[in-house]
Amino acid sequence: MSTLLNQIESHLKDIYKDDFQPEYTEQFRAFLEHWSSQDWTAPAPLTEKNVYLITYGDSVYQEGKATLPILHRFLKEEVGETITDVHLLPMFPYTSDDGFSVTDYRKIDPALGTWEDINTFSKDFRMMFDFVANHISQLSDWFQRYLNDDPAFSEFFIPKDENFDTSQVVRPRTSPLFHEYEGNNGTKTAWTTFSEDQVDINFKHFPALLEITNILMEYAQQGGKSIRLDAIGFIWKKSGTTCIHLPEAHAIIQLWQTIMSHYQPNAQIITETNVPHQENISYFGNGTNEANMVYQFTLPPLVLHSFTTHDATKLTDWAKTIDKVSDTATYFNFLASHDGIGMRPTEGILTEEEKQTLVEKVKANGGEVSYKSNPDGSQSVYELNINYSEALVNQKEDTTEEDVIAKMLAAHSILLSVIGIPAIYYHSLLGSKNDRKGLEASGINRRINREKLEYDKINHELKNDPRRKGIFEGMQRMIDIRKEESAFSPYAKQQVVELDERVFALTRYNEETNERLFFAVNTSKQEVTISLPEAGYNLFNEEKVEEDVTLGAYDFIWVRAE
Repeated sequence: MSTLLNQIESHLKDIYKDDFQPEYTEQFRAFLEHWSSQDWTAPAPLTEKNVYLITYGDSVYQEGKATLPILHRFLKEEVGETITDVHLLPMFPYTSDDGFSVTDYRKIDPALGTWEDINTFSKDFRMMFDFVANHISQLSDWFQRYLNDDPAFSEFFIPKDENFDTSQVVRPRTSPLFHEYEGNNGTKTAWTTFSEDQVDINFKHFPALLEITNILMEYAQQGGKSIRLDAIGFIWKKSGTTCIHLPEAHAIIQLWQTIMSHYQPNAQIITETNVPHQENISYFGNGTNEANMVYQFTLPPLVLHSFTTHDATKLTDWAKTIDKVSDTATYFNFLASHDGIGMRPTEGILTEEEKQTLVEKVKANGGEVSYKSNPDGSQSVYELNINYSEALVNQKEDTTEEDVIAKMLAAHSILLSVIGIPAIYYHSLLGSKNDRKGLEASGINRRINREKLEYDKINHELKNDPRRKGIFEGMQRMIDIRKEESAFSPYAKQQVVELDERVFALTRYNEETNERLFFAVNTSKQEVTISLPEAGYNLFNEEKVEEDVTLGAYDFIWVRAE
């Protein structure tokens, strides 16, 4: 334990620098004594068989019943082994933002169920928990005790300080950076990166860091094989800086990685930072000491751009920069999530005109656009709010349901082929559409892609609705094939292959098994003939393919090399 404690002390010195106190190390000594007395079971390493589903705990429901058992039953009976890992978006009591303003990190929302339901769920699926570590609800016990001058929480939050220079602060919202709140003894202020109801925690206050670290360990102990660190880039504030991606934030994640990897080898710490690519991948650290996975935020808008313009050049050029990180770190790939399609990751990749093309298309297809405030007082596009299958549609071209299905499967062929772990949003897997009613009733743009699905109704539609059935069964077939190919290991190398501007193509190569696999997808409706880099077998029909292959509209191919 002494070696681990020394490593922790080194991290604490990186975090607190001149403010470090020896008592911090002693408090972590007690922390280690406690957690070393617990039983730990390390998860198996990630392989090509792992596929994540992103979902809320109440995404599938039956009236009057706790939803976690309903979702569990639906996934077990209807989805089966297609999915191995289930990412439950915040499952705790909350007051706003569909779960991202948590009131109590340690309780399960009673409408969803109990920790016992989570433990039962984890017997059939590996679980990924969401940790909203940056902020907490204004109605949480922590913040109420801050407002009412409880000395234990007097420094858990960040009051407005006229001597603190906030002029360079980078934010994803247009709301005020500080809000005022009434306590028993008058008005108090607090830093609010996201909203009045999401109050930032003060990680400079050591007891706050220690408490959050304990909660992280509790999640791992309760079956969290993967932990998503929501908005983690904002957790450290320093006057005169952007207050995002600061070295201290990285040092905190490295602290957590050191502790987690000691008790739970192969558990995944996953950072969520919706920012330009180079900023995003900085959370890998040196490739072994920080995040196990980072959200691949650049992928969704570039795939959308490729299928919108029928030109994969930008996706191809960007993908050339992506390769293996290490044997323990890789990319968390997704196309859709509970949030919108982030546009900040396209900075320096798409032109302003190309971005505007996507904005106009999303609006024409029934979606919305959300904005952020910039340090200079201006506003810019932050994300596109729309169901991903609806975003893909080019109205004058994609005129049939078959077009929509083919395009959605083609987009996901990219998701399932690039290096990393694929994560599929539940509305993508189930072939959903925009939920305009939900958006209009709430006034919240993101609700357009957060519809809750009634159990019997969605079961019926998966078997009888052509769109849902086509997308769902198509995805299942692709995933079943993918799982049998070691070249799709999340740590297997990739090399982009340039064939035609309409085609995105690459080769995956697993050095351990010496298996190579070629992938190509046609982002257009025109037939495209391509030359294979080498002969092999088409995984969809096991026929031998030697030279040229013709890809039809939105067609794709996987070829295992001889």
